[in-house]
Amino acid sequence: MKRATVIALFAVAACKVGPDYEKPKAAEPASYKHVEGWKVVEPSDDTDRGAWWSVFADPTLDELMRQVEVSNQNLKQAEAAYREALGVLQTAKAGMLPALNVNGGVRRTSGAVGTNVGGATVGAGNPGGGPRTINNASTGINWELDVWGRIRRTIESNAAEAQASAADIASAKLSAQSQLATAYFQLRSRDEQKRLFEAAAEAYERAYVIAKNQYEAGIATKADVALAQTQRESAHAQAIGIAVQRARLEHAIAVLVGKPPAAVSIAIADMPRTLPEVPLMLPSVLLERRPDVAAAERRMAAANAQIGVAIAAYFPTISLTGSFGYQSSVLGSLFDAASRFWSIGPALAGTVWDWGRRSGQVTVAREQYEQTVAAYRQTALTAMQQVEDQLVGLHLFVEQAEFQQRAVDAAREAERIQTNRYKAGTVDYTAVITAQQTALTNEQNALTVLESRLTGTVALVQALGGGWSPKAIAEAADEDVTAQPEPASSAERG
Repeated sequence: MKRATVIALFAVAACKVGPDYEKPKAAEPASYKHVEGWKVVEPSDDTDRGAWWSVFADPTLDELMRQVEVSNQNLKQAEAAYREALGVLQTAKAGMLPALNVNGGVRRTSGAVGTNVGGATVGAGNPGGGPRTINNASTGINWELDVWGRIRRTIESNAAEAQASAADIASAKLSAQSQLATAYFQLRSRDEQKRLFEAAAEAYERAYVIAKNQYEAGIATKADVALAQTQRESAHAQAIGIAVQRARLEHAIAVLVGKPPAAVSIAIADMPRTLPEVPLMLPSVLLERRPDVAAAERRMAAANAQIGVAIAAYFPTISLTGSFGYQSSVLGSLFDAASRFWSIGPALAGTVWDWGRRSGQVTVAREQYEQTVAAYRQTALTAMQQVEDQLVGLHLFVEQAEFQQRAVDAAREAERIQTNRYKAGTVDYTAVITAQQTALTNEQNALTVLESRLTGTVALVQALGGGWSPKAIAEAADEDVTAQPEPASSAERG
């Protein structure tokens, strides 16, 4: 009979109220709309998927990226939040085990009052006598039996939250890395633009000398000299403006690597002219690789488990308590057999009527879950949009770069022809200025297109999830709490 009772108790304890988690469907097209020029990713075991920026083959960028992982403060904040989530999970797991406490003390009490030790009144004192000294030493145990699965659902929820927090770290890291790469290529673009304006200022200086010589020879007017001087000074001023932009980008990079702006100085270097190939993965794989999508999915699982926690409040709490110890008014005989006491027994506590409080909590839990479902689907849609945006941009930038380079070549030729005509006295100086401005503008546009292609490549890598792997969040909780829950019982379905 006793054995049957124990078996029945464990069978009931295996029950978990509330719905088991099933991952909702999200928008998942079979392919991308703009995929021409890209190929589906192929496994390559010799590729470091974490250091995605290495495809640009830039040593300076590599060094800066290493500093992001060590010193970026937003990343430090995400890591602290992850450790906090692990602490919450550890606390929840401890609820599955009995709590053991030890008590001891000496106190004076009136003779007619018994002493409560370990939840039991021990001794009625010395009726009619005076105050006496009570010495006691005891140990007690309290174990909440998780009959309805409240603790297990809490663990399930906290484990999912820890996994979401682990994905948040990956999101923060990828965001910082992409911001750094974007700022870095913008800085390199400013290096090229500064060189462009400095070269233009030198060309305008030569044009100014020509105009001045023509004026002194009586061929040109003083206005031609003034226009040439204006061109030269304007180019110098624009070069200074570019230097200001570069300095600000350098400051932004310093903050991203966790250093004060004064501590970071990046030498001028050439801007990359060739772009790496960025392989794609199918949309279904994208939803698994994006850390923000993974975090949203794990928060769905956490919210789903909280429904079970709320439903468990309808059922009574069953605990097993016990105590063992010694009590005596004489310290020397405290540990004698006659001073020994013990107690053990179950305890049941529940709420009969709460005016709809528990019902409201279940409603709150269910609607919070629905919010996380909507947030997950929206995050998935945004991920698809970001990939499509970068694909169409990079695809059209290739064509734009080709046309822009043709425009640069034509503008340079027009500048050469107009300069020679001015020297021959067949056109006035405004024709030269117009040709020079057109050439400079088109060279600026060419640099802008190249910058857009580089930063767009970074954005595409970020949209595809960078070098992150979904296996990273598996370490956020033990396998026993990340495994799929057992099928729902009739109590759960109710």
